[in-house]
Amino acid sequence: MAGRIVAGGWLRELRAVPDPRTVLVCFPPGGGSASAYRALAQQIRPDTAVYAVQYPGRQDRLAETLLTDLRELADRITPELSVGAPRLALFGHSMGSTVAFETARRLENAGQKVIRLFVSGRIAPHAPYVGAIHQAPDAEVIAELERLANDPASVALLRSEPSLAELVLPAVRADYQAVETYRFEPGPELRCDVSVLLGDADPTVTPEQAGEWQRHTTGTFELSTFPGRHFYLDEKVAEIADFVNERLV
Repeated sequence: MAGRIVAGGWLRELRAVPDPRTVLVCFPPGGGSASAYRALAQQIRPDTAVYAVQYPGRQDRLAETLLTDLRELADRITPELSVGAPRLALFGHSMGSTVAFETARRLENAGQKVIRLFVSGRIAPHAPYVGAIHQAPDAEVIAELERLANDPASVALLRSEPSLAELVLPAVRADYQAVETYRFEPGPELRCDVSVLLGDADPTVTPEQAGEWQRHTTGTFELSTFPGRHFYLDEKVAEIADFVNERLV
């Protein structure tokens, strides 16, 4: 009998299913937490259990040391998914896409089948990322968050609320450091199918850049765009859920 993925440690259970046909594990974007996927999880197929990764240094792991290496994140997460769960799928957005990709590599190398990798709002792993936001003054970090936000006014609070900035910005910096220092290491292509999702007005990645993900799988590949900016997921929950559900059948 296949093992069960268990909440706790690095995983939070967002949709409990006693005997799931499929398990979907979601990887938050930079600066994000497991709760970023709570709304999406409620619209996923009833036969699918949904978990989200909780990175250290946020929410119920606030007191834990932040990690600044995407590969180390994948190294830590992989053992909790290596239980032989049937029909395992991974979904990542932005930074979470790369962490999900690195986790999928490790799972497949260890003999764990992954049926599909969903990656959203992220350049392909081999593409060089240029930036040093993690070394910038707070004002520049906040300005970058405003540039990406659906509602920049919600981020502007960090300028007038120092206590809030003190709580939020350390995790943001750590995640930017992880993204900006990540270097792809060549290896076997994934065997799972890969679905790439993209907001049509995302300022961080073009459709051409997103299409480069095709180089990383021998499975089927597709690229789909949705109306919106970098965080289009927050505004298109039902559409994204439908997209995912169709591919988990």
